[in-house]
Amino acid sequence: MDHIAIDLGSRESQICVRNESNEITEERRIGTDELSSWLQNRLPGRLVLETCSESFGLADTARQFGHEVRVVPSTLVRSLGVGARRIKTDRRDAQVLSAASVRIDLPSVHVPSVASRQVKSLCTSRETLVEARTKLICSVRGFFRTHRHKIPSGGSSTFASRAQHAGFTLPPHILAMLRTIDGLSAEITALDVSVAQMAKGDALCSRLMTVPGVGPVTALRFVAAVDDVQRFHDAHQLESYFGLVPGEHSSGNRKTRTSITKAGSVKVRWVMVQAAWSAWRCRPNDPMVQWAQRIAERRGRKVAILALARKIAGILFALCRNGKSYDPSRAADRIDADGVIHKAAT
Repeated sequence: MDHIAIDLGSRESQICVRNESNEITEERRIGTDELSSWLQNRLPGRLVLETCSESFGLADTARQFGHEVRVVPSTLVRSLGVGARRIKTDRRDAQVLSAASVRIDLPSVHVPSVASRQVKSLCTSRETLVEARTKLICSVRGFFRTHRHKIPSGGSSTFASRAQHAGFTLPPHILAMLRTIDGLSAEITALDVSVAQMAKGDALCSRLMTVPGVGPVTALRFVAAVDDVQRFHDAHQLESYFGLVPGEHSSGNRKTRTSITKAGSVKVRWVMVQAAWSAWRCRPNDPMVQWAQRIAERRGRKVAILALARKIAGILFALCRNGKSYDPSRAADRIDADGVIHKAAT
């Protein structure tokens, strides 16, 4: 079997092919848009890629043509020798990856399904628009403050209208930003409708939204990130995957727990924390929230919110595995390796 390493670029990519004897049998530079036809005309081999924007799409294509695919995380490639001695070229990177593939079966990140990537793209587009609107709103607020004027309070969707009727003559450049804010608000509203329809039309997302604090964005983000729930052994592994578990810095007889690891997707972790805050504020009588309130009495509210976010992630995992809806009476119970919720002792 050949070991094919490709250093992907936006326009051109570098290929290095080795046989089982670790001999280079082919090296070439090729247009990235020509890779599909090149892979199709080769006998199936093991394809090694570094994680990047193009890697998942090429991985799908290669698998269609019978190739094994390893998408190696960027955090690992340096330990394999990529960029060693401050020498990094496309050709050298491809050589290093192909040689590593001959020696060992390299670990691969999970390649999400096409449907999962489409959901992520929708959520990311919405978040990008929200961030752009927030930046513009902050800029306009700053302008008003420098002129000692105040904009009446209200939501983001009505900000432009409130700013225009604040009894203050605005210069053209501020009016331009307000028009942009109005346009962004309209686009965000349209995407919110699309997100809500997508979540409502998915049976799994509908079940997940029975959990307090979990709305369409959180449900879609979670389902897209998990993709295949069977790849997680238990709820704790999933919580660790999202970076919601405490870290540890221990040595000898000294054991020290640190703040959460913050591994994995920042976006997923953010929506889980927002779901925790939403449940905390809107469902204070829910057993899950009351469990977090008891933690807050001992450790403070911030620690309790992180614990609640971790708990919500574990419950969502259990609902995915068991095919059930949220049961408040079992919300604070233990979740075992099979995703089964065990009733807490009373």
